Amino acid sequence: MDGLAAYLLLGAAVGFFGGLFGIGGGTLLVPVLLFLFTARHFPAAYAMHLALGTSMATIVFTALSSLYQHHRHGAVQWRVVGTLTPGILAGTAAGTTLAAVISAQALGVIFAAFVLTASLRVMLDAKPRPSRQLPGPFGLTAAGMFIGGLGALVSIGGGAIMVPFFVWCNLPLRKAIGTSAAVGFPLAAGGTLGYIIGGMQATSLPGPHLGYVYLPALLGTASASVLAAPLGARLTHRINVALLRRLFAFLLLGLAVKLVLKVF
Repeated sequence: MDGLAAYLLLGAAVGFFGGLFGIGGGTLLVPVLLFLFTARHFPAAYAMHLALGTSMATIVFTALSSLYQHHRHGAVQWRVVGTLTPGILAGTAAGTTLAAVISAQALGVIFAAFVLTASLRVMLDAKPRPSRQLPGPFGLTAAGMFIGGLGALVSIGGGAIMVPFFVWCNLPLRKAIGTSAAVGFPLAAGGTLGYIIGGMQATSLPGPHLGYVYLPALLGTASASVLAAPLGARLTHRINVALLRRLFAFLLLGLAVKLVLKVF
């Protein structure tokens, strides 16, 4: 049924890792969706945009399911979430507008470069200065604009940027993951709206779709991710995730290389 089994498996993996690491899962969703859409012979000019839009819509559901579990464990810094959100929404609007006019090849290059950078930061595990703290309201708003813009442009929930940023500011890892999961919701919601609006004027899109969101894929990935995200979130608070994060970094490297080969 329209690759439903593949979408369910993908959604389960994304939900689990999203809950475990506080990331939206776009780094896994986008390349796999692009592969699946290409295999189904979707128009080359829109395959990447559809992968990005569908990924962002899935992240809405993953983030909601994940943040609830982290909140139950007291790992969400709601003051930080509230301060970041206005900047997140402004940056998301700019990112989705830019994504609608960038070629599929350029989006692929941007996404691959981002994934490579994020994975290297995880593997290097650089330690911040002990005196460093989260910036004030202005600094957090500016950070939110950057995270929202880049997150919308490459269709991630922002966790791959936010978790390293929070840890760099000496927020404990579990609180960094929980807060990142909560911030991922407004980023994904704003980004999804942008991809829907941006794809309204596109022609020859495969149906059923809502802008750049391909609905059969969203149904499969979102339903599975909502069930799997709480499992990953609970595991975050029971184990040391340092080794798992490094293993995930190697997975990101492999996906980035595959995406580059696919795009070119």
